[in-house]
Amino acid sequence: MVNQTNKVQFQLLFGKRIKELRNMRSLSLRQLAQRCNLDYSDIAKYEKGEVNIQLSTIYELAKGLQIPPRDLFDFNFQIDNDY
Repeated sequence: MVNQTNKVQFQLLFGKRIKELRNMRSLSLRQLAQRCNLDYSDIAKYEKGEVNIQLSTIYELAKGLQIPPRDLFDFNFQIDNDY
């Protein structure tokens, strides 16, 4: 069984990365939301690591930030094997 703490930590780091990229482009939540056809309140939840994100949303965020999707995952995270 996968450790829930690791999942939450991954979501938090992913969210911080979204916020970092958005801030680097001087975009507000609303501006990014308009660029990627998402609700700004949902983006805020992603940035806080409050919800699990779907692949289609990763695509939309990458499109809105004008980056390859892989750049959203450019953060350090160690996967612990729990099995």
